[in-house]
Amino acid sequence: MNHAAAAKSSAGPPSTSEGQAWLAFSACAAIWGSTFLAISLGNDDLAPVWAVTLRLGLAALLLTAWGMARGRTLPRGPALRAASYYGICQFGIQLPLLYWGEKRVPSGLSAVFFATIPLSSALLTRALGMERLAPAKLAGAIIAVAGVALLFSSGFRAHTSPIGMTAILASATVAGVGSILLKRGPRQDAIGVNAIGCAIGAGMACLESWALGETHRWPTSWASLGPILYLTVAGSLGAFVIMSWLINHWPVSRTSYVSVIVPVIALILGSAVRRERLTLISLAGTALVLVGLVMGMRAPRRPRL
Repeated sequence: MNHAAAAKSSAGPPSTSEGQAWLAFSACAAIWGSTFLAISLGNDDLAPVWAVTLRLGLAALLLTAWGMARGRTLPRGPALRAASYYGICQFGIQLPLLYWGEKRVPSGLSAVFFATIPLSSALLTRALGMERLAPAKLAGAIIAVAGVALLFSSGFRAHTSPIGMTAILASATVAGVGSILLKRGPRQDAIGVNAIGCAIGAGMACLESWALGETHRWPTSWASLGPILYLTVAGSLGAFVIMSWLINHWPVSRTSYVSVIVPVIALILGSAVRRERLTLISLAGTALVLVGLVMGMRAPRRPRL
């Protein structure tokens, strides 16, 4: 890595090695593979969108304090607009849809729908002129979606809620849009981005929770408090901050492939902890998802158009 180039710009994050980027990618996959199970466990005790409100409110406070302790300033101008769009999509829309959907769909199957993000991201970044559409990357995404289709069919056989699956599929699509909107803005500190995003998302989730007529009680047991604390620290302060950093260093269509390996981890955890059934069809779908991941990640990265 050229160290002179790393010091060239003081406005954005320093240059990074490919090894650091892969480590960030792996950390996100490992954390998010477990968060689907944590969401499902938390939904047993709290109303879903209210749980999102509590998680994001706590995360916004902790991220702001973290940024202040490190001498970081919150984003302003174009950076604030990008952070706001990111917060609206990722936290104000995506998380409530996911939590609500997981009341009706098993956690492992929920995670699999997020394997559609590489395809939607590849198409959107190409349409916006941000990235080229490499044939191998597109083929990998299509194979991954074929795996999702198999898992979708197995979900219908298990009488899983169609409206719940639709909500989670919409959640996955909005998550991809949020990453693209962040990428289109200027490079900025990942902690500040998520502090703003979580604050916006907490306000939106609170309004949505009231509109849905949910009950609003504070967590009083480890069954309700544990998932919120884990999702706040590991998810909001961990994976989302890491992913925001990674978006600044990799193309969006490449970072989106983290959502392809997450379902494999989530399916295993859901089967082990929640006794969620793994059928031959779901295993075949998971295998296709992995093949798509390998193809898409091996596709050469190309510069912006």
